[in-house]
This record gives sequence, structure tokens and C-alpha cells, in this order.
Amino acid sequence: MRIVTAEEAVAGIRSSEQVYLHCAAATPSILLDALVARAPELEDVRVVHLHCEGPGPHLAPEMAPHFRHRALFIGPNARAAVNEGRAEYIPAFLSDVPRLFETGLLPLDAVFVNATPPDAHGFCSLGTSVEAMHAAIRAARTVIVQFNKAVPRTLGESFIHVDQIDLAVECDVPPYEHRVGELGEVERRIGQFVADLVPDGATIQMGIGGIPAAVGAALTGKKDLGVHTEMFTDVIVDLVEQGVINGSRKERNRGKIVAAFMIGTRRLYDFVRDNPMVEMRPVDFTNDTHVIRSFSRMTAINSAIEVDLTGQVVADSIGHQMYSGVGGQMDFVRGASLASEGRAIIALPATAAGGTMSRIVPSIKEGAGVVTTRAHARTIVTEWGVAELWGRSLHDRAEALIGIADPAFRDQLRSEARRLHLD
Repeated sequence: MRIVTAEEAVAGIRSSEQVYLHCAAATPSILLDALVARAPELEDVRVVHLHCEGPGPHLAPEMAPHFRHRALFIGPNARAAVNEGRAEYIPAFLSDVPRLFETGLLPLDAVFVNATPPDAHGFCSLGTSVEAMHAAIRAARTVIVQFNKAVPRTLGESFIHVDQIDLAVECDVPPYEHRVGELGEVERRIGQFVADLVPDGATIQMGIGGIPAAVGAALTGKKDLGVHTEMFTDVIVDLVEQGVINGSRKERNRGKIVAAFMIGTRRLYDFVRDNPMVEMRPVDFTNDTHVIRSFSRMTAINSAIEVDLTGQVVADSIGHQMYSGVGGQMDFVRGASLASEGRAIIALPATAAGGTMSRIVPSIKEGAGVVTTRAHARTIVTEWGVAELWGRSLHDRAEALIGIADPAFRDQLRSEARRLHLD
């Protein structure tokens, strides 16, 4: 291993090579900026990553001849590039991403990592994001690391050794922060309906945004909750401090918050620093259906863009326009459904576009991607209530879903249901 400047670290990247970036709040911005600065001398460098926080300079329109993003999950900074054809989307379950590297289906010439400086034993923590990093580091020809003093040292399966590193750059750049905005009445009502479905002793999975934050706010008063999730935010810190989350009834990793990555504020990053309660694990563990189903009261809480009257859940696109990705929704929906007392919840507002469009729809939009099939969909929640779909006919599903649609659209939905012979 050699410690070099950022410019020296990326100097070996050549045209047409493929580079993987550390994801989420751990975006290795020093290395990425240095690579983008070399754009005039590079062509068709493929940059692979999940959602990465930050501006994404490689995604700018003028960078199209130089960098080609290959998205395993589409973050807000990548949507325009993907939908304008300047970037590619690779649909994949989050649990499968490590295997794409291990099998060589996505060969990697280099990986950019954002980690702590090495400790006395030569180990560096991957900090806020473990996700598929171990597989990427093993697969890559060159491993380039930011030794970043500001990265929180997290525990679990979070460590790499200096023997695995080729080049390193010393820096002090805080992880990207993400704050949830003020919760609205719709989010609060959804949050309460969802919280009412979470039993004491449940192990929960939920993501980022207003609805997960509202669910967290409504879980006050629950007892002995555990966490097994792909990602978590500040809301988990709130629930730990309130005594709601202690993991005491988890069937495995008891007492531990298990996750693959996190996005939040400085408060979250301070909470996880050297915290034995937090165990970071790769996505082929956190999102393994076999592992997820081992928690008897596993409760998975995910979101959607629209749901049709038969229960098909669209979660990665708005018609032909790609919006996010498959991610871990199906991993957790199936795992929670197979748990002995598990529950898979899809929570979404009943309307979009300022209340002018229903998210409960007769048929999904042309080009829309079904992430959770009608056979996998179990419990759908909006601000108007809860629809239980498992074991129900298409007729019964349509009736239940119309019942949680916004009242302004229910007559229209009933008319469409009759037309589709779902009445």
C-alpha cells in the first residue's frame, strides 16, 4: 500500500475501465472529484454504484463522452442521466449485488472506498456503508481508499485490512448528511396505521423518508423491538433512546441493530461510532431471505409509487421513467411473509401530484415496473386505512384497495373495477 495524493490515486484509471463507488453517505468524493478532473483524457469509463449521496459530478450532461454510469439503484442525482440515456440501469435484488462482482458478471478494474484510517492492527472500518463493498474489494484489480478521519468507526463485518489496499489518500471529509423534512398529516396518519400493525417484540425493517419517520414517531410505547434492515436513519436513534428498540427478543443477533448502510445526520453518525449495539453486515446477509424469515415477528415496511387493484406494486418507475430501483423490497417482502408471525407492509400516500392523481389505480401505467408481484403483496397501507390482500381473490382485493383509496377517486375506481370484471 502507498499513501498518495488524490490525483496520483486515480492516475491509473484508463478509458473503458469499470470502477465501483462506495455508496450512500460514504460517497468517496475526494477520489470521485479527482477522477472527474481527468475527464478530458478519458472515454467511456463505467462508474458502477448504488445510490450515492452528493452532487455526482460524473453524471453531468457534459461528462457523457467520458463517464457512463451503470446504476444498481437510481438515486435522485442519477435520474436525469438514466432517463436521458446517458446512464444505464441494471435491475437487481440488493441481496444479489455482491454475486454480480464475485461471478465476474460486473468485472471491476478499481473500487473507490471511504474508510477510517487504519487502527493499530491495520484494520480500517467501512463506516456508514458496508453494502457490497467486501465483494467489490475482493473482485477489483485496484483498491483505492480514502483514509478519512471523519468516517465513524462502525463494528461488525465492517473491516478491511491495509493488506487489501493498493493506494490510499488521507482526508477529513464528513459523511453526507440527509435530513427528513417536516412531517405532514398524511405521513402521520400512515405512520399510525403502520405502527398499529407492529407487535411488541417485532424485528423491523424500514427505509428513509417521511413515512418511515412517521412510523418511528408512532412506535413510541412499543416494547422490545429489534432492527434487521438494509439501511437506517436517525429515527432508529430516537427509538433506542426511548427504550423502544433494544433487540432483546430477536432470534439471532440479539441486542444488535443489524444493517448494511445508513443515511442521516451527524447525530446518527455519532451514535454508531464504536457502538457495540450496531453491527454492520453486507447485503448478502442483511437481505438474505433465509436470514430475514428467521425472525418470527419480522415486520418489513416498504413504499411504492402505485398499486393496481389486483395488488401489483410499482416501486421503481413512473411509467417508462425510471425513478429508483428494485433495491431490497422483494428481499424483505418475501422474507417477512415467510416468517412465522411476519408481516410485509407496503405504505404509500393515496394520491400524488397535489391530490390530483390516485396512487391506487385500475391498471399500472404503461412501462411501469412491478417490483412486488400480486402474489407477494400482503398488506397495503394508505392514510385511509389498511388493505389485507393475502389469500383474497382479485374481486376482494379490488374492494379492499378501493376502500383505502382517496374518497375523491373511489367512484371512478369502482367503475373501472366493473369494466375489468373485478367487481
